[in-house]
Amino acid sequence: EPGGMDYFCEQVQQKDVGRRMQVGQELLEYLSDPARSTDLEQDQQRLDKVIDELTAWVNSSNFKVALLGLDVLGAFVDRLSGRFKPYIGTVLLPLIDRMGDAKDQVREQAQNLILKLMSEAAPPMYIWERLAVGFKHKNYRSREGVCLCLVTTLNIYGAQPLILSKLVPHLCIAFGDSNSQVRDAAILAIVEVYRHVGEKVRIDLTKRGIPPGR
Repeated sequence: EPGGMDYFCEQVQQKDVGRRMQVGQELLEYLSDPARSTDLEQDQQRLDKVIDELTAWVNSSNFKVALLGLDVLGAFVDRLSGRFKPYIGTVLLPLIDRMGDAKDQVREQAQNLILKLMSEAAPPMYIWERLAVGFKHKNYRSREGVCLCLVTTLNIYGAQPLILSKLVPHLCIAFGDSNSQVRDAAILAIVEVYRHVGEKVRIDLTKRGIPPGR
């Protein structure tokens, strides 16, 4: 019978796919009911363990497990909001990996969780300072995903909460990426930056040796 966090701490460690699917659903129900999940934050180490294990689910080669892991982590963000901040470093790297997934649904859900972290757990720039490593990811889809995530971030928040001078250099490097989708996504992102801050970007790009024609 699903109990509290002790039960989940044990069960999330299961490797069997069927069991994980069941436990994930139980955990979603538990998190959605504050009256039932009063012991959620009683034991910090236990909570750390559960979130670590779920991060491993996100890394799973089984896309259903990965999607469920993303769902459950999203439910934790909803419940903990700002108190989820200590876990951002742990969950972001697998999310960057998943933005490079072969399945659209996984890529989309990984990006949605990153955006949820910005809206509920920490300021957008706090996330971007940790997300910027994704511009250099070995998987071209992840590099593309990070550029597209910047476009979405700007659409939602504008340029105000971001320190764009820290992000534009990454886009400049991406202009020369070996993959055309990454190059296109970087150009989309810089167009979005330009839409928000105007001529300053053009001047900045010239200083960085980007040819005027580009």
